[in-house]
Amino acid sequence: MTVLRCLLRSGAYHDSVVLMRLQAALAELPGVADAAVVMGTEANRELLAASGLLPEEAAGARPEDLLVVVKAENAAAAEEALGRVDPLLAARAAAAADGGFRPRTLSSAVQLLPEARWVLVSVPGRHAAAVAHEALGLGRHVFLYSDNVPLDAEVALKRAARQRGLLMMGPDCGTAIVGGVGFGFANRVRRGSVGLIGASGTGLQTVACRVHELGAGVSQALGTGGRDLAAEVGGATALQALDLLARDEATRAIVLVSKPPDPSVVARLLMAAGRAGKEVVCCFLGLPLPMRRLGNVHFTAGLDEAAEKAVELALAGDEPHGGGRRGDGTAVREEPRPAAAPGFLRALFAGGTLAYEALLALRPLLTPLHSNLSLAGVLPLSDLGRSRGHTVLDLGDDELTVGRPHPMLDNALRLRRLRQEAADPEVGAILLDVVLGEGAHPDPAAELAPAIAEARTAAAGEGRELEVIVLLVGSDEDPQGLARQAAAFGGAGARVVRTIAQAVERWWILEIGRRPGEAAAAGSDAASVPLADLDGPPAAINVGLESFHASLLAQGAAAVQVDWRPPAGGDERLAALLARMRT
Repeated sequence: MTVLRCLLRSGAYHDSVVLMRLQAALAELPGVADAAVVMGTEANRELLAASGLLPEEAAGARPEDLLVVVKAENAAAAEEALGRVDPLLAARAAAAADGGFRPRTLSSAVQLLPEARWVLVSVPGRHAAAVAHEALGLGRHVFLYSDNVPLDAEVALKRAARQRGLLMMGPDCGTAIVGGVGFGFANRVRRGSVGLIGASGTGLQTVACRVHELGAGVSQALGTGGRDLAAEVGGATALQALDLLARDEATRAIVLVSKPPDPSVVARLLMAAGRAGKEVVCCFLGLPLPMRRLGNVHFTAGLDEAAEKAVELALAGDEPHGGGRRGDGTAVREEPRPAAAPGFLRALFAGGTLAYEALLALRPLLTPLHSNLSLAGVLPLSDLGRSRGHTVLDLGDDELTVGRPHPMLDNALRLRRLRQEAADPEVGAILLDVVLGEGAHPDPAAELAPAIAEARTAAAGEGRELEVIVLLVGSDEDPQGLARQAAAFGGAGARVVRTIAQAVERWWILEIGRRPGEAAAAGSDAASVPLADLDGPPAAINVGLESFHASLLAQGAAAVQVDWRPPAGGDERLAALLARMRT
């Protein structure tokens, strides 16, 4: 019959790697059947209870308490094992001390290694935000590995980082490669011209390893933390990272990796990617993106495909980056555009399937997006007679064709709606489909082209630019005359395209051109992160897991380990009181 014994130490903080090694050492002792070494958090106590490893005397352990539990064959073996705890910890402390002097505070560490521009933080989540704020206040970038950091604390940290021109990677950021040196869990890969940005640590590692396997290399790999692309955080770190890599001459292609982001964040990221001036590969796992390419932005469904596409683009010789191309691969002639205020897109379709395809393609790019078609992530249009924000409208819907001919036969409804949308000062672009063929309107351009020219002239008279894109579907043998229809629409100032992909890309290129002055970084209070801070190998200060410090040294980076302890011995009420006294 086994016995259960425990040891409880108040305020005895050790990092999780130390605890793991102590637990393994105790479990190997003679007569020990099982052992657990944890901090006394509620979650840890629940796990111990579920495993039958929580004695009654340990039920009241606090988060700042060290809890050691031993299950042994008899009482003597249990007591012998618990008696080994202090010698094992002392041996670990002595080994750590061989690494040199360890400052007790972050400010002391900065004085010891002033060239360090990076601070790695991996302390328990309830203390992590305070350490990260201190690092930012000292003018250092932060790699925040810790999880269980409240969402509002993350938002505040990233706002503070932006204001100071600093990078806040995390919380819950497991991977980064800066200046050729891996932070946290990172693989050793050659340096090269592919830059990586990821809200997924293992996703970054997978892409980095595949890039290496394909013979290319990684310029930088910047983690953001798993919640960065949530609506509340707004992609703050991802946008800063995009801006950084766009300015980095060593980076030729950029990869964005994430689990499904919030739709509002996707739209901001893609707009920033379109302005990056470099090829950008987006791999948003689980998010349907039917288009394969949108200007300089490429979409992939998986991590391997993302790595392969990035290597292809990065090694594409002297081919210009970021140039506009049609969705079918043919070049789009870029023309200088006058700056204009951003405007809403109104898409007026006669074909329901075309409207749905457009809705699928536009959904990741526009938020909020409204329609009378039903699609997840798209807001229903409550009043069919009035568009809201960005709108895709199927004018051939049953509700709109009661008592009138279908819009493929009769342009009356479309003409009325075209004039209505064009008169709205918040509208910047109108998309129309025109479908030729037997049974369709005999000469749609004869009615639509003059209305388009009139609308554009009226908008110009108001000092605004109105773009009209016509998706022309037909063959050169159709009775309406494909070339003649295209010429008529072009003469009216419309942009004529042949596919939904081309239509969306034409709008995309125009929209980016309408907003040339927007910064990639999130927030008007953002300051640019200095590119020089990516030069390597970097110097860094590590607060938390000693294994991260050892990894930095092994990679040739200058590093200092802080001998961190929870404030006030882990007593959070006393720590809060001391903090108020300091302020």
